[in-house]
Amino acid sequence: MVFWQKKGNVAIGSKAPAFTLPSQSGEMVNLTDLLDRRPVVLFFYPKDDTPGCTKEACAFRDNYEAFSELDAEVVGISSDSVESHRSFATEHSLPFTLLSDEGGKVRKLYGVSKTFGLLPGRVTYVIDEKGVVRHVFSSQLGAKRHVEEALKVLASIGSYNAT
Repeated sequence: MVFWQKKGNVAIGSKAPAFTLPSQSGEMVNLTDLLDRRPVVLFFYPKDDTPGCTKEACAFRDNYEAFSELDAEVVGISSDSVESHRSFATEHSLPFTLLSDEGGKVRKLYGVSKTFGLLPGRVTYVIDEKGVVRHVFSSQLGAKRHVEEALKVLASIGSYNAT
């Protein structure tokens, strides 16, 4: 029985792997296109409509204005279907894009490991507009901390870029 997995292979300072996935509207979204405009906060979460994932998504929603002020794009990814994402986004008034990674190919590409070898991991990446990963935060239980960590890093990137 496996109780741990190798840490993700996308680390701070590495180039974020490019991908294209369908959004909750069915539109194909390419990470490279998003990065042409601004930094991206990419959060992988286990499943729509579960207590922890709903708490995390709503925390991103409740802080969406702060992300906008820092000129960052928020994008959530899980293995749920486009239809599930559409329903989840509508039910909770989520103003950001949810991407459907059915089969978990992008999750594997980023090396997002499973918790106890069973549950899809909860990992957030802050990627600057050059495509460089500036921060990685992994916590299955600290759903709201993902938002706090991302905002803190974006604020420091903004002040670093301003000098």
